[in-house]
Amino acid sequence: MSLELLYKDEHFIAVDKPSGFHVHPHEDRRNKISRDKICLYLARDMMGQHVYPVHRLDAGTSGVLLFALSSDSAREISKLFAEKALQKTYHAVVRGYVSEGGDIDLPLELDSTGDLVEAKTTYKRMATVEFPVSVAKCFPTARYSLVEAKPITGRWHQLRRHFNRISHPLIGDADHGDCRQNRFFRNELGVPGLCLKAQSLELRHPWSGETVRIEANACEKWNKIYQLFS
Repeated sequence: MSLELLYKDEHFIAVDKPSGFHVHPHEDRRNKISRDKICLYLARDMMGQHVYPVHRLDAGTSGVLLFALSSDSAREISKLFAEKALQKTYHAVVRGYVSEGGDIDLPLELDSTGDLVEAKTTYKRMATVEFPVSVAKCFPTARYSLVEAKPITGRWHQLRRHFNRISHPLIGDADHGDCRQNRFFRNELGVPGLCLKAQSLELRHPWSGETVRIEANACEKWNKIYQLFS
């Protein structure tokens, strides 16, 4: 399988990462991942040269993923992420009806130490849907929200943990979500896996100074999700 190329210049490329693919090999060598499921190798083969990952997306997350084409470019683009000088926009499906919009300003534990660090997400509700099915026994119907979310900070599993903390876990999230809702989407609605997409990324180009906005392409899974909320 080849990756869809969304953007290319002499410094970096953007590809459309499919859900279920990993950015690079697992750090634990005992956790074997097929090479044709690793975006680093696929991007390298597509470009015919070494490429440098500058950020991560979880395996279940699809959408815009950047690779630098040189170590110098990787250093400059990594600075943008470190300095929060670019805007990442995600689409997600969450359990229940969230408010029309707002901020989630809740500290999160660091993955390695457990220490609390600042974490902030802003979001707005795009649409809602209700099904006449009792997925959770305490509610006669099943309600969901389609949201646009923008992480202001960049913590591990930030969107997944933040929406779980406000009792609106992401659908398809096996770590922080609701297994009953995940099963309903997978088995009854035909939407398996994590419902989280890196929809767009906007940055000021480090070399030209121009604003670059990169959008993910439409795909079968997300077309089905948008149809559910239409």
